[in-house]
Amino acid sequence: MLLTKNRVTVGARPLTVAEVVAVARHDAPVALDPASLDAVEASRAIVDALADDVEPHYGISTGFGALATTFIPADRRAQLQASLVRSHAAGSGPEVEREVVRALMLLRLSTLMTGRTGVQRATVETYAAILNAGITPLVREYGSLGCSGDLAPLAHCALVAMGEGQARVGSASEGSGTLTEAAEALAAAGIRPVALAEKEGLALINGTDGMLGMLALATHDLAALLRTADIAAAMSVEALLGTDAVFADDLQRLRPQHGQALAAANLRALLRGSPIVASHKGPECTRVQDAYSLRCAPQVHGAARDTLGHAELVADRELASAVDNPVLTLDGRVESNGNFHGAPVAYVLDFLAIAVADVASMSERRTDRFLDPSRNQGLTPFLAHEVGVDSGLMIAQYTAAGIVSELKRLAAPASVDSIPSSAMQEDHVSMGWAAARKLRRSLDGLGRVLAIEVMTAARGAELRAPLKPGAATGAVIAAVREVAEGPGPDRYLSPEIEAVVALVQSGRVLAAAESVTGALA
Repeated sequence: MLLTKNRVTVGARPLTVAEVVAVARHDAPVALDPASLDAVEASRAIVDALADDVEPHYGISTGFGALATTFIPADRRAQLQASLVRSHAAGSGPEVEREVVRALMLLRLSTLMTGRTGVQRATVETYAAILNAGITPLVREYGSLGCSGDLAPLAHCALVAMGEGQARVGSASEGSGTLTEAAEALAAAGIRPVALAEKEGLALINGTDGMLGMLALATHDLAALLRTADIAAAMSVEALLGTDAVFADDLQRLRPQHGQALAAANLRALLRGSPIVASHKGPECTRVQDAYSLRCAPQVHGAARDTLGHAELVADRELASAVDNPVLTLDGRVESNGNFHGAPVAYVLDFLAIAVADVASMSERRTDRFLDPSRNQGLTPFLAHEVGVDSGLMIAQYTAAGIVSELKRLAAPASVDSIPSSAMQEDHVSMGWAAARKLRRSLDGLGRVLAIEVMTAARGAELRAPLKPGAATGAVIAAVREVAEGPGPDRYLSPEIEAVVALVQSGRVLAAAESVTGALA
């Protein structure tokens, strides 16, 4: 896929994570590769020929799932496809986020454009038009078992392409958009609803696109959050009068873990030239070792990076996949397969939730150290302005602790569960959609925990005056002070926490640090 002038061209080659983010989150327009459209039409011709065959072919002239042995007459097959989509659009619960729905629609379109699914050209053109028109099908949270793919979420999207169901209309800048009937939304955009032909119902709903879309978004977001975790750790090491000596390159090379080396390099860059760190490097400093939450930050953050690297590898492979059942092979066969099973994606979604919980847990421990006068190296209890009258940041740590507790629960894997369905035909499922949903909540929690550490460490550093923080950490403190006040009497704290959370989640904390250090690893 080629990203040109903010346009993502969808064809036979894989999308990148950056392209998924561009379309899903930033409304980059999509275009269809002409050569791939030719392949779509060629594969459709194969399906049309098989539809006329007296021998039954699964999904073309038969029913689905447990009804795969039921032959369907030619004059009933269009209804069969529409009925499949309508019956499978059975989601329940809250609406799924706009960016997730757009990601799964884009990824389904990507598979359709491989020419391995047998859909009509009009179908892929309609999916592209829906994305470009800012029409977002209403998809509900519950309904996918992750096998055969994300059936219910994808069916809600296919239903809208048929001109049925509901959708929201509007761009990312307009929020969630206005809820309207799908037929009205398509008509207003000049889009003709799709009339499904043989096999198309299956092709539109058999895929891992929902869980994969959420994995792509998650890997993008976690990469930034892990760099932000290094920033928060550096700020804590500095303001708690910790040593940067343990992050030395030669010490890190004794354990050649790739992610650890990157995290340690970031910490060295962030603490370079810090007057606070330099103030206690002389022989008068008697501390032998820092606590693990300071000293072992590269080891934990690095392990999370390596976990992310594995997840990125799985995501890239899945982005290069054509997931459908049955699938058209290169030599023109139509074959059933099990590639719709979400296990490869589900496992790494769960793995990432474990890493996220642990990085957040370490962050909260550093925050807690600032508030305890027996461990904060001479700062006031709870970083309070007037001890006994003010509570300082006491309850901010409670908030972080509550989030970390939830993240530990969310780290329990969804992929080890399985509930049989479809009259025992689908007797083992991945629960990958559920793993992706909880990972999204986990990432939100990590951003909040890191924000509380950044806010706490900023106050701790300022209480070290007249000593000054380093240039990189000082730039972060300056960014925080644009949205939250510094040390002083107690005040309404929640708005300040939310403001710093927004700094973290928008990437502004990372940008502030990198304005000094250059790009962090």
